[in-house]
Amino acid sequence: MKLFTLGPDKTNCQAAAYHYLKAKNILGEVKLFNTLEEATEKITNEDNSHLLSCIAYPDLHKIVFRNLSKLRLVDSFIFNTIPMVLACNENSNRDTIITHPAPIDLINKKEFKIIELANSNSNAAVECSKGRYDCCITTLTAAKKHDLKIIENFGEIPMGFALHKAI
Repeated sequence: MKLFTLGPDKTNCQAAAYHYLKAKNILGEVKLFNTLEEATEKITNEDNSHLLSCIAYPDLHKIVFRNLSKLRLVDSFIFNTIPMVLACNENSNRDTIITHPAPIDLINKKEFKIIELANSNSNAAVECSKGRYDCCITTLTAAKKHDLKIIENFGEIPMGFALHKAI
């Protein structure tokens, strides 16, 4: 089985994909993409391929309804996200923040002058670590991987994930 899902490394979708394979005792491969839209474009019905999506993903309804001839919902499950955090660079003045659209409401919007959107929580950590933004909303593992300072830990969030089989 191939699971096409949101990358880069350390996303909640990646963690959910590995959890799914282990829970179902399935030998499989997880393929990471910049967006679920990109994953949907690349998926084919070869090699038992599936799209694994988070139900909080922005515009998931568009992916589903625009691809009815290509994808069929075959499973869903609840999996706690990696702890979600507000993380900043060491010398941050906390003016700018980057986040994936899904957890944007974790931000105190009055605290930041500029709020930008990322393709994933992990991508937000990458951009923040490069100094392009002062802070980010990301996963705890991505924040640690990129040596960001944890300002607030929102904890794990019970989340739904859907599995769509390529047809």
